[in-house]
Amino acid sequence: MEGGRKEMGSEDIKRESRQRLREEAERLVRTGQAGTGETGHLLHELSVHQIELEMQNEELRRTQQELDASRERYRELFELAPVGYLVIENGLVREANLTAAELLRLPRGELVERSLSRFIIPAYQDPYYLGLKRLFDRGQPQTLELELKRADGTLFWARLELTPVQGSPSCRIILSDISEQRLAEEQKRIAAVAFDARDGMLVTDAKGVILRVNGAFTQVTGYSPEEAVGKTPALLHSGRHDAGFYRAMWEAIRREDHWEGQVWNRRKDGEIYLEWLAISAVRDPQGTITHYVGHFSDISEPRLAERKLHELAYYDPLTGLPNRRLLLDRLQQAAAASERNDQYGALLLLDLDRFKNLNDSLGHPAGDRLLAGTAQRLTASLRQSDTAARLGGDEFVVLLEDLGPEEIAAATAAESIAEKLQAALEPPFQLDDGNHHLSASIGITLFCSRGQVVETLLQQAELALYQAKKDGSSNIRFFCASMQEVIDARTALEEGLRHALAKDELRLFYQPQVDYNGRPTGAEALLRWLPAGKPMVSPALFIPAAEESGLILPIGRWVLETACRQLALWGRDPATRDLQLAVNISAIQFHQPGFIDQVRAALDSSGADPSRLKLELTESLLVRELSNVIFTMRELKSIGVGFSLDDFGTGYSSLAYLKRLPLDQLKIDQSFVHGIPADPDDCAIAAAIIALGHSLRLDVIAEGVETEAQRDFLAGEGCTSYQGYLFARPGPPEAIESMAHAIPSPEEPAHDH
Repeated sequence: MEGGRKEMGSEDIKRESRQRLREEAERLVRTGQAGTGETGHLLHELSVHQIELEMQNEELRRTQQELDASRERYRELFELAPVGYLVIENGLVREANLTAAELLRLPRGELVERSLSRFIIPAYQDPYYLGLKRLFDRGQPQTLELELKRADGTLFWARLELTPVQGSPSCRIILSDISEQRLAEEQKRIAAVAFDARDGMLVTDAKGVILRVNGAFTQVTGYSPEEAVGKTPALLHSGRHDAGFYRAMWEAIRREDHWEGQVWNRRKDGEIYLEWLAISAVRDPQGTITHYVGHFSDISEPRLAERKLHELAYYDPLTGLPNRRLLLDRLQQAAAASERNDQYGALLLLDLDRFKNLNDSLGHPAGDRLLAGTAQRLTASLRQSDTAARLGGDEFVVLLEDLGPEEIAAATAAESIAEKLQAALEPPFQLDDGNHHLSASIGITLFCSRGQVVETLLQQAELALYQAKKDGSSNIRFFCASMQEVIDARTALEEGLRHALAKDELRLFYQPQVDYNGRPTGAEALLRWLPAGKPMVSPALFIPAAEESGLILPIGRWVLETACRQLALWGRDPATRDLQLAVNISAIQFHQPGFIDQVRAALDSSGADPSRLKLELTESLLVRELSNVIFTMRELKSIGVGFSLDDFGTGYSSLAYLKRLPLDQLKIDQSFVHGIPADPDDCAIAAAIIALGHSLRLDVIAEGVETEAQRDFLAGEGCTSYQGYLFARPGPPEAIESMAHAIPSPEEPAHDH
């Protein structure tokens, strides 16, 4: 600074000069002194300045217009892009374009703030969440192909291209409908399977030049693909048809795009044979013929068609083994011969262990190759007089004859052959993706006596197989009379159970769940069957029968609806309105379509509080379709329903799935509680379950508590909820209500642990 004034820059000087000129010009105009000379010069300067300002303003307006136009173009591109565009933050849709809303069949206003996972079908929930995890863990784009369910219920295949937004818990998703692409790929796979059919096939171009042949073509004609491709079908002409025959054939193809009939052709070795030939023309969208497809079968032998019909009627097309129809015929003959010659025979029923898992994971073509390989090994291991057959699926039957007149010796021989068959399956089966191992469980029944029905023999073998699989994999079991008694009793049980609902013979008993002082915090609904005029049937008997027969579905619905009505009644009484009610759900019931709607309907119709309902699941329920299990649990959790894992520690416990399940409670199985406190192993297991529950922030309840010593040990380890005969046996709902009303009022003293 100098003389108290701040130094001025060039821009400041310009602004001061322009202001001075403007003020002087305005003064001259007011006084009428505007003219030439200095005054005119000043006005000229002012005009120049105004023009500069106007040009600057015009430039600003033009720039703003270009920005507005650019924004509008971007908005149009964003809204009308051929793919959906979404911005996801914390799993919720924050922004979506019109294409995304159209793809998901939901107005954009309703799509925003909704979880995208609601549109992903249960089977693809896990891949979606895994993709998100990888996206944020690695900061790298992810591409997923998932099946989605639109708001209107229709399904479509979608490609999701996920890109992270740096420094933000959000990501951008480009959503594309790839249903047509997936369909085209599926049709291509189907076409590939069709091309590998047993009948001969060839494909030519529009000029009739062979482009491709299948294996059956080579088997029938003798020409390899290398010898046929590039030639024309004239390669096969026998000389028995004149030019008029072929001219009429091609005229029919051009007119109708198809022709079929009998043709004499010549094999590579010169042999002439008769075939049934069908030719179809393939046209492009413009209607131009691009290819011809020929499909033929050798009918040169007069009885070939008859023989094929016989094969279809009596043999399994996949393995070439006798089917059920031929097996029963041979079994009838073997049983008659056995009785006539006083020789024992045996029927062996084989079931491949865990084949369904292999078939699902490898795919059906690979599964078919495993079945065909199994058939070959079984046949190679048998005597010429024995019969191997396939009943269907992964079940095979072996019929053994002439095992001798002594039952024990015959049984020993049959068991020896069964072990030989198991050993034949031990070497790994080699497929394209590597080696795979198979094992088999086998049920055996002997036959020799008069009057045995062949269908009965099969049933006996099935009973023996059932016992073999029940005892584990790779077992061999014989049928005996006691098995028949069991099945007769089971049949009578199922028949009675089938009418139990209609006859109002089912009841729900309730066993209280309590705290340390015995104050009820809830109850478990337990199903009981009281047949009219008969003793009560044990749940250990009728519940497995209900599950195997499918009766558990209507019974399970009845249990759920009855329990919800009772829960609603308790909700009207201040003494019982805070009680939770646990309902056991079978795996069959849980996995059936519409189970979520079934629970919602039971709650809605009864008016029960969903937060008071707790569904008890067993560990066996979780071993299949875990992603569907998690989806169902999350849907029901969203309306307030709770979940308890029953019989924890007795089945398939795995921390890998336990941490993913939206559980509220673990239940210690009574088999571990029974030995407390005398058995150190039971004590250690119970303590570990309690500690695990606490670490996962889950409530822990112990069932089967019968002594104070058991309760005190469990309490000392941190367990706060109990159920068992120490407190009460299962009974009518009035017993629970009496316990709840007997709780001391707040002013009354109560012992606390």
